[in-house]
Amino acid sequence: MERVRLDMHMHTEYSRDSRVALAQFAELARHAELGAVCITDHDTIEGALRLREMNTGLQVIVGEEITTADGELVGLYLEKPVAPGLSAEHSIHLIHEQGGLAYVPHPFSRNRRRHLRRSVLERVAPSLDIVEVFNAREVASSSNVLALEFARQHSLPGGVGSDSHRPIEIGRAYVDVAPFVTPQELLVALSEGKVTGTLSGLGIHVRTWVDIGRKFMRTRVARLRSSVR
Repeated sequence: MERVRLDMHMHTEYSRDSRVALAQFAELARHAELGAVCITDHDTIEGALRLREMNTGLQVIVGEEITTADGELVGLYLEKPVAPGLSAEHSIHLIHEQGGLAYVPHPFSRNRRRHLRRSVLERVAPSLDIVEVFNAREVASSSNVLALEFARQHSLPGGVGSDSHRPIEIGRAYVDVAPFVTPQELLVALSEGKVTGTLSGLGIHVRTWVDIGRKFMRTRVARLRSSVR
């Protein structure tokens, strides 16, 4: 039976902390033998929409990693962005309003400050569609174990993501699923999916912090130059 490798949490240059150029993305994904990708840039869907329009041979799901007032939340199958700063409940409502899926990334992370806390997770659990049960950027495997336990407790499908911000991370984690098209078909496919992944290690976070600093400085220099013209 035909299967598809799906990475559900990926970033491009449209995220402030990513170095993955959109022009290179498809080649990197195909090299990793991915068939479907969820592009989940921070607080924007622009990169995902552009990639979907390109002739890549990939199944592209437009997503967004939304900075809600309660922590980070991913919306999948979006056609318009969800504004940051809203409550988790309101953000979930806006995702569902456009037929999308509400997906919680890295819910028990030890190395991320902006994940949804347990109290919020319990509060919004009835409205969630997917919980990320393997995130390759966790520094401790126990964080993923706790996420899997939470997903099982609440009978929610498990998602898998490399959370890639650099080319070397693409393909580090994925879920092997049956072919799907619609959001509901994806939920069914995930319930029978096979998880594959390895942790990226702490060093990848250090590199990301350096990338953020470089992007900030380049933006600042560009603004200074434009102001003196």
